Amino acid sequence: MSMRLQDLHHIGGQFKSRATLSPVLFIGHGNPMNTLWDNHFTRTLSALGSQIDKPNAVLVISAHWETIGTYVSINPNPRTIHDFGGFPDELYQFRYGAAGHPQLAKTLKDMVNLTHIEEDKLMGLDHGAWTVLKFIWPNADVPVFEMSMDYTKGPDFHVQLAGQLKELRKKGVLILCSGNIVHNLRMMDWKDINAKPYDWTIEFDAFVKKQVDQRNLEALINYAGKSARLAVPTNEHYLPLLYAMGMLYGDEPISHIYEGYQYSSLSMRCLHIG
Repeated sequence: MSMRLQDLHHIGGQFKSRATLSPVLFIGHGNPMNTLWDNHFTRTLSALGSQIDKPNAVLVISAHWETIGTYVSINPNPRTIHDFGGFPDELYQFRYGAAGHPQLAKTLKDMVNLTHIEEDKLMGLDHGAWTVLKFIWPNADVPVFEMSMDYTKGPDFHVQLAGQLKELRKKGVLILCSGNIVHNLRMMDWKDINAKPYDWTIEFDAFVKKQVDQRNLEALINYAGKSARLAVPTNEHYLPLLYAMGMLYGDEPISHIYEGYQYSSLSMRCLHIG
């Protein structure tokens, strides 16, 4: 498998998907409180609902569902999971009522031979899913199902698995990869969402942007250096980016639909592929 993808076309404006492929999104979801806020980031997500065709379903690969082994949710009615603490009651009262899609979840399971995919009958939607989908399809009228990330596996495994999953795009499944390129909770300035980003936040985010634009998967997998260690102290929020990049077909376009930072140590960069 080649880890270098060539000939990127960077586009802006409206996002027109190829007729046979649903898009892939990488969304830097950030603080769950974005669910309740009106800001440039959330308005960008809201605009996506009118800029892309409504898919048959959404597969979510989120930083917030890690497992030993890989699982796919076949829950027909996934609950809204509030997988965090210390936030206002209004956030815990929020519900995103999308249906699941057991049939497509089983299709995913059958199309993968890299590893055995287990079925999970109880998994709901973690906040990496609903804090984003709330803005794109506020009526929760698109079915959603999640696949976990096996935290015992290295980055190469996740990229290879993404390559086997991308066939779902031909079945009208939009892939939502939800994480953050820079995600260091210990060094966040919780007092100010607009706090100046650290130099290393900017440096690593810019490094990733360059590698995405060059389709250099090898560099994205083998990141190193001080800024990388600070930006990615643990890789669960970074791995969804590798899934997104692993689902590219040929020279299809990639757009950086949002660039920005929150709380000094979160990159909110978002990508649209397709």
